[in-house]
Amino acid sequence: MEHKLTAPYETWRAQLVDSRHGTARILLRVRRIAVIGIKPEHVGGPAFDVPARLQRAGYTIVPVPVYYPLITSILGEPVHRSLATIDGPIDMVVLFRRSADVPGHLDEILAARPSVVWMQSGIRHDAVAETLARAGLQVVQDRCAKVELEHMPTL
Repeated sequence: MEHKLTAPYETWRAQLVDSRHGTARILLRVRRIAVIGIKPEHVGGPAFDVPARLQRAGYTIVPVPVYYPLITSILGEPVHRSLATIDGPIDMVVLFRRSADVPGHLDEILAARPSVVWMQSGIRHDAVAETLARAGLQVVQDRCAKVELEHMPTL
């Protein structure tokens, strides 16, 4: 009886990725990344620099800025105002949003069905992470994709 109680817990908990090895496996697998909260180059900062670095590494970046309504492209890619307007599958969603704003994106993320949701450094929402993990998505919290990319171990 005890095994039945712990199996579901262990199953969804396994979707929470919190190791360099786990993030490396994700970065080796994904190719198309939607970035919610991306910022344009003239604003700069991590919400531009991290996606730019990922793009230079060969990933396709799909910009989904929250602000900047007049911007039509970032990193040479057309801007989308929600995940629902993106044609084709998304492998990973990267969030550059305050932790308190993360729940506002839950429904659109679940509808888009990426295999991974990555909350950048300083961004964490355990309840949303659990919901996503229970839905079968891998979740990374409070880690910088650029740092993880630059420190990928050999697998």
